[in-house]
Amino acid sequence: MRVFVAGATGAMGKQLVPQLLAAGHRVIGMTRTESKQGELWDMGAEPVVADGLDPVQVAEAVAHARPDVIVHQLTAIGTLDLRHFDRAFAPTNRLRTLGTDHLLSAGRAVGVRRFVAQSYGAWPYERTGGPVKSEDDPLDPSPVPDMRESMDAIRHLEQAVLSADWTEGIVLRYGAFYGPGTSMTPGSEQLEMVRRRKFPVVGDGAGVWSFIHIADAAEATVAAIERGHRGIYNVVDDDPAPVAEWLPVLAETLGAKKPMRVPRVLGRVLAGEAGAVMMTEIRGASNAKAKRELGWQPKHPSWRTGLAA
Repeated sequence: MRVFVAGATGAMGKQLVPQLLAAGHRVIGMTRTESKQGELWDMGAEPVVADGLDPVQVAEAVAHARPDVIVHQLTAIGTLDLRHFDRAFAPTNRLRTLGTDHLLSAGRAVGVRRFVAQSYGAWPYERTGGPVKSEDDPLDPSPVPDMRESMDAIRHLEQAVLSADWTEGIVLRYGAFYGPGTSMTPGSEQLEMVRRRKFPVVGDGAGVWSFIHIADAAEATVAAIERGHRGIYNVVDDDPAPVAEWLPVLAETLGAKKPMRVPRVLGRVLAGEAGAVMMTEIRGASNAKAKRELGWQPKHPSWRTGLAA
């Protein structure tokens, strides 16, 4: 198939493009930066330069490529600032709203058969009930104020993709990425904070996180492109875990001392309300549907071994 990957030079794109090529697909990779075209040529993909927020550029790029499938991996995530959550995610939120609309419009014009989009499943589920959620469970109806814009953007993306009756819309709710090019890779700011004991366990640390190695996420994406059906798939590992469990293990893996513990009231001061929620209230996600329907199995089934590797 001819697969158009928007965001082909990001952390996910660098994993996804080679896997698609190895599976025998022809890949057209979209990048916003002209200087990154060489990276795509080197991988074996055909580059196209377009800004995901420019509807004319996107329409021309897709029209030229005439793909069978569009894969929306556009993000602009920099340093994670939990104290200013929506401000940190504002560029990505625009890509999840306007960028999604532009890609869908361009895809409809050329009649793409399948549209696969990146969403997120590591924090948006409702913060009540059991610790692990399936795709049928509702998203949080009342996120804290500093997460509302990001939640609205996720809802927009998912509703737009799933309601596109002219194509087979697939939404992939990825877990928290780790691995090459992500915020959790050796030398990254986030891991250095853990190493320097500047990433404490807040309150009871009961917030449940779901992780996924970036290469495993790319493999699940290939499976969705080839075998997925309209709907949502959680793309996470087999081992959702509360912060009070995974953060000390990560610190030990890094050769650091155990993380400090601070009461929630102090955590709100240090990390904001969004940070406190991430530490104490969020729910994890189940990958049972993706494994069952996509025939996918993560090569790193647990963050415990995956992070160590």
